[in-house]
Amino acid sequence: MSGAMQGGRPPAGAPAGPGKLAVPFPPLRPRLELDQAAEAIVGDVGDAATALERLLAGNRLVESARLCAHALPRREAVWWACMCARGVPDPALAPADLAALEAAEAWVRRPDEPARRAAMAAAQATGFRSPEAWAAVGAFWSGGSMAPEGAPAVPPAEHFTGAAIAGAVVMASVRVKPERSEQRLARFVASARDIAAGGAGRLPPEAG
Repeated sequence: MSGAMQGGRPPAGAPAGPGKLAVPFPPLRPRLELDQAAEAIVGDVGDAATALERLLAGNRLVESARLCAHALPRREAVWWACMCARGVPDPALAPADLAALEAAEAWVRRPDEPARRAAMAAAQATGFRSPEAWAAVGAFWSGGSMAPEGAPAVPPAEHFTGAAIAGAVVMASVRVKPERSEQRLARFVASARDIAAGGAGRLPPEAG
């Protein structure tokens, strides 16, 4: 995990290459809900980084973002969703949603059990209607138990964090000015690739 993800600035010249996206693609494939055209685009690739290259070449940006959400390690994926949310500011963002974002980022910096449960408590206070909320849900679903403390353990399914992060990123891409969704998704995927290569994936807040 990059030191920049723990509160500092992005490192100068983040390393290039697929990095943490170079994971097996077949286990991820069913989670992406690809249509027939997208299935043809990815073909029989073996790793997620190559699948991402093909989806981007085919201008399948939603599927590209969804793939990043499931291919990144959970901690990096949650951080990525936070960066996407911060990159598309909402002037009407409620304090509860900002608190959820901060709780998700706190979990990334210190991924312990109190921070994980605090992220879910913050998400619940939002009504689950924002990218910030779903970033926090992604943190909660990263491991441990979904049951209340003291109850029999109910571990989250392996794909739950990826699903939450995919939802968060797509929500961020269409908020306030949905006509910008394609250019936003392109920026978001670039951020994911930077994170996968060891960078911080920070996005300048969108102007206007």
